[in-house]
Amino acid sequence: MAPRSDLQELLKNLLGSEHVYFQPPETVKLNYPCIIYERNRVNTRHANDAPYLLKKRYQVIVIDRDPDSEIPDKVANLPLCSFDRFYTADNLNHDVYNLFF
Repeated sequence: MAPRSDLQELLKNLLGSEHVYFQPPETVKLNYPCIIYERNRVNTRHANDAPYLLKKRYQVIVIDRDPDSEIPDKVANLPLCSFDRFYTADNLNHDVYNLFF
């Protein structure tokens, strides 16, 4: 299992900027386009009544003013990534993905 810092760097490279936020508090001023992510699940496999494989899942949200942004496609092409939903809020486009990392 790779450390979260590796995921942070991967997402920064995909975005092409430093505007990647892990569980940002509401007081943080976001700069767009950006990626917000948080851990939302751990899949556990068991053998002999003990966990032997833990896989963390993150919810990754790409937020951009541009409805035709290429950033969501870059995120969607990551291994073990699946699209969850799309919505708009405050004239910003939000693409939500689930990513095991």
